[in-house]
Amino acid sequence: MAADGFAPVLAALTTMQSSADQARKLQAHTFLEAFQKSPEAWTSTHTILSSPDVPLEAKLFAATTLKGKIIYDLDQIPRNSLLQLRDSLLLALSEFRSGPRPIRTQLCVCLANLAIQMTEWKDVLPYVGSRLGSSAGDCILEFLQVLPEEVTEGRKINLTDEDLFSRTKELLGDNTPYVMTLLVQYSKSSASAAVNPRLLECMTAWLREIPAADIVKSPLLDVIVNGLSSDTSFEASVDCLCAIYRDTMDVDESFETIQLLYPKIVALQPKIAEAADQQDTDALKGITRVFAEAGEAWVVMIVRLPDEFRGLIEAILECCARDQDREAISLTFLFWNEFKQMITVERYERARAKFGDIFAKLVDIMIKHLEFPSPEGPTDIDLFGGDRVQEEKFREFRHAMGDVLKDCCEVITVTECLGKAFNLIQDWVATYASHSTANHVPHWQQLEAPLFAMRAMGRMVSPEESVVMHQLIPLIVQIPDHEKLRFQAIMALGRYTEWTAQHPEFLQQQLNFVIAGFDHPSGEVVRASALAFRFFGTECRKLLKEHCVPLHRFYESILDKLPQVSQDDLTEGVSYVVSAQPSERIYETLKLYCDPIVERLKIRANHAKIDQNEISLHALSDTLILLNIFTNNVQPYYAPTEENQAVKYCQEILPVLSAVADNFTDNVNILERICKCWRTMIFSYRTAVFPLLADLANQLAKGFQDSRAGCFLWVTDAILREFADGQEFVEPGTTEAIYAFFEQQAIAFLRIMDQMSPGDIPDVIEDFFRLLIDALIYYNHQFIPAAICGPTLSAAIASLVLQQEGPLIMTLHYIRDFLSYGTDRPTSSRFGEMSNAARQPSAAELQKIVKDLIVIQGEALVQRTLAGMMFTFPRDCLQDASGILIALFELMPQQTALWFGGTIATLPAGSVKTGEADKIMNNIAAKVQEGDMRKLKAVLQDFTISYRRRNVAPRDGLLGAPEPARFRYKG
Repeated sequence: MAADGFAPVLAALTTMQSSADQARKLQAHTFLEAFQKSPEAWTSTHTILSSPDVPLEAKLFAATTLKGKIIYDLDQIPRNSLLQLRDSLLLALSEFRSGPRPIRTQLCVCLANLAIQMTEWKDVLPYVGSRLGSSAGDCILEFLQVLPEEVTEGRKINLTDEDLFSRTKELLGDNTPYVMTLLVQYSKSSASAAVNPRLLECMTAWLREIPAADIVKSPLLDVIVNGLSSDTSFEASVDCLCAIYRDTMDVDESFETIQLLYPKIVALQPKIAEAADQQDTDALKGITRVFAEAGEAWVVMIVRLPDEFRGLIEAILECCARDQDREAISLTFLFWNEFKQMITVERYERARAKFGDIFAKLVDIMIKHLEFPSPEGPTDIDLFGGDRVQEEKFREFRHAMGDVLKDCCEVITVTECLGKAFNLIQDWVATYASHSTANHVPHWQQLEAPLFAMRAMGRMVSPEESVVMHQLIPLIVQIPDHEKLRFQAIMALGRYTEWTAQHPEFLQQQLNFVIAGFDHPSGEVVRASALAFRFFGTECRKLLKEHCVPLHRFYESILDKLPQVSQDDLTEGVSYVVSAQPSERIYETLKLYCDPIVERLKIRANHAKIDQNEISLHALSDTLILLNIFTNNVQPYYAPTEENQAVKYCQEILPVLSAVADNFTDNVNILERICKCWRTMIFSYRTAVFPLLADLANQLAKGFQDSRAGCFLWVTDAILREFADGQEFVEPGTTEAIYAFFEQQAIAFLRIMDQMSPGDIPDVIEDFFRLLIDALIYYNHQFIPAAICGPTLSAAIASLVLQQEGPLIMTLHYIRDFLSYGTDRPTSSRFGEMSNAARQPSAAELQKIVKDLIVIQGEALVQRTLAGMMFTFPRDCLQDASGILIALFELMPQQTALWFGGTIATLPAGSVKTGEADKIMNNIAAKVQEGDMRKLKAVLQDFTISYRRRNVAPRDGLLGAPEPARFRYKG
């Protein structure tokens, strides 16, 4: 039986794997985490690994724990004991040289990480090879594979950049000749060795260090290529070849290597047909990778030497043509795009001419692959046999193929590509149209595919196209009434509205076809009709503007019958038609279209207030979206002295929106929709919204106080920016009033922060500090000297306890921007630009105010920022957090160093290694004295990341994080 020393560990592991209750599992998990950090784990893990009667699961846990100890806790072992640790690892690895592989892999990782940190160990590879012996081939190969991977990830090791660079050279750069010799010898040792996937995986790993040219010129190239003929080594050979390609992307430098490699690659082309005939999907995907990634790497060489490299392009095309299951073809899409980008450059016009036939064939292949599968039964209700995953995959795949068709249009002209789709449509009409009935359309897939292709290529067609479109449009509007055909035809017409705008004689027949789709029994066809009408309204607004009244009758008759997304699309279309009206008719036309929507809004608001159910609330929210669409798209031009007719209408509906906001202060979704309408008004009509300002500001202040919803701050921010000091047509009194309004909102927020913890209002915090960032840009001369500036900095520091990325990033950005005003490089400098301002504080005065505030709050800022970096901040916040510390070191180096050292001193005992605190402080002092802020940033990030890995992630929770102070506001 296992020794008593690790019996509790085995018991805890048994509990974790059993059906015990969550409380017992949590207790076991906590125990195992503590065990992993303890010094006793060094001995226990070795004992577990060497005990014959311990389960394999426990041995895997021991090997994983040992890996963590070596990476994070190597300082727990005296330096003179590392040799003993190395030899014990090699002994364990020798015992597991034949497997199980997971344990062997973990031990290889252990040994690799020890080798990285044990800088006095100079003969790593020869020593490991001699200790493991010639019988441990797979084990040695796996260690060789792991070593470069672990060195590349060496930032998790607690070494300086200089030490890591030096150790990388010793372990990898200096050992490449040795590894090459070893790999060649092993490949020749036996027939099975030559197709061992471990050998190929090892080669792939070492291609980070060994130049591809050395591999290609050695016997190893034949090993890699021959490996493609073995099921055992096929996948590893593909990966290795692709790694070689990546090292030859500089085609001028690698020309000789490519010359040696290319014939062997092209000679593999028969394998395409072989894999396709055997219906071996994995083999076809692998061989497609071999050709496609070669094309990606050598695309520059291909366009320079089109004749010499045509074989490679033909092989890639064959991969596309033979992939009947559509599993491998997507691997070629990146190549076709990069090839297109190169071949359309003017200097490669010769290559473009040479490969024109290839792209013409590619269009045919792609359109064929676009076809829906044929149903197995008598109906085509379910084309995928109920497999929704396959159906969704096919839809996504089609859109990706559409991008390839666009690439083809750029190479061989859109007219030729469009002509191919037109010919297929024409052929179908000639062959099957007469056999179509209301209930049956034969071989509809062959018609739907070119319709989809036409839709995909729509963006590429010029409004001046005069060869195909004149014939194609009349043909499309006569296709049979099959659901998928009607859907695709309507969607295709929606892509050609820019062309239609230049050819008005084709508008009516298309509009009739699209509008008829609104009455189709298929929901998909109805949605397609609404989306297509959106594009017609957008592009053909000038052609439709005289039909505003009948269009309104249609809009009103159909709107409530549509799903919400289609209501939005249809409204987008009609709103653009409204925007095309003469300026003197904007007001009456807006009333015509929007008054019925406002009436719906009132009715639905009453229903929602009474019913208080999700359906009523959603209906109210959706109605607000429609109003927002009109204010967003109807932006008429008026001279500054003229009354803006759109604003005049907005004044009429403002009381209605305000009343709805007052009645739904507890529904954030409704409030956000209303605030979005208000913000859109400001963005659309700019300073022309001045007549709305007084009432709108009062409503924003009241709404924020009543609801505590951050959306009211969105609108405040929009007003703040639009009416900033120095903006055209803004009076000084207006600017002062706007700033006073901003302060009122800021004080309301600070009072909310006083009453609630940051974790309760993360979204409001994000919106508030976004507002403050703009306040610093546009009103820094008023805001920084103001009484609320200090409390807002305190609120920002208090908000750093959050763990949500969005609010944190906005808070960190605000603090960085604020600190910049303590330097001569503020984020935004507008000194001397404020045309309306009275005497403003100078840059020096603002710098002094900022520094005075840092003296008061700097210690708390350092503590909270450093605690966040070590314990709680998401990874994407670390750059901004370290930027704050850098800014503080620039502003007050000595004081910040004291605050930094004081914060480290408060960390839990044992969480900082012996001497580490002194080392980090000395490094900081040196970098500050040198003025090298880039290296200082690296020092700070290395320390915090290392601390976090050892003490927080991934082995436990937020243990030891300093307790933050609660924000209080007495203003």
